[in-house]
Amino acid sequence: MRIAVGQFEPRVGEKERNVARSLELIDEAAARGAQLVVLPELCNSGYVFESADELAGLAEEVPGGLTCEAWLERCAAHGLVLVAGIAERDGDAFYNAAVVLTPDGWAGTYRKLHLWDQENRFFAPGDRGVPVFDTPVGRVAALVCYDAWFPECFRLAALAGADVVCIPTNWVPIPGQAEGQPAMATLLCQAAAHVNSLVVAAADRIGVERGQPFIGQSLVVSHTGWAATGPAPEAEEALLVADVDLAGARAARAWNEFNDPLADRRIDVYG
Repeated sequence: MRIAVGQFEPRVGEKERNVARSLELIDEAAARGAQLVVLPELCNSGYVFESADELAGLAEEVPGGLTCEAWLERCAAHGLVLVAGIAERDGDAFYNAAVVLTPDGWAGTYRKLHLWDQENRFFAPGDRGVPVFDTPVGRVAALVCYDAWFPECFRLAALAGADVVCIPTNWVPIPGQAEGQPAMATLLCQAAAHVNSLVVAAADRIGVERGQPFIGQSLVVSHTGWAATGPAPEAEEALLVADVDLAGARAARAWNEFNDPLADRRIDVYG
């Protein structure tokens, strides 16, 4: 299966421009043979909100909003699956969400479980756990950004039978990282892919928004834990494409005659 991760610079409040750029990336990914496309966190709205009113003006119902309608049209036209970050409105509540769309329509929505910093001012924490969605390309789970710092999220996806975990993200610099070292976020994705025998596809954004820098470095990680493509540059738009073997990932969960990292869990000790 061919996966594409699209890295670009959404601009807060410029929804029409952001969605137009996302559609260009989807078209490019399709032209390069991608069957699954992942786009960044809150990629239609931007990230650094000044007020709840600003968020309210940008959030949309899912899947009935204009952004999902545009994305669904492209999924149908190209016959691909899309996982993309979106500001979701549900009644009076707002969620930092990832929508999963297929050529046949909306498969479901993941709501970010672990809110980062100022997100706590604007969003409600996710209330749907870590669902796994059946799609034409395989069993897909989604996480959003800070969720990747919690190994339980990946493990829940693996135990529920996920083939690939897609991560729309807005990674920020981590204090203490020395020049030339891999980003902590990419290391976490690699470790999670390895210990769960999952494919991990993370699409980050770039740029500086209202003083907040973002670090790019999107990547696709094989179930082995090694990058299939990426990390992308820190400050440039990019569309990375990789071929992954989901059947191989499933088979590889038995590492040898004696060891399977899911079956070997000592839940009698740690629950």
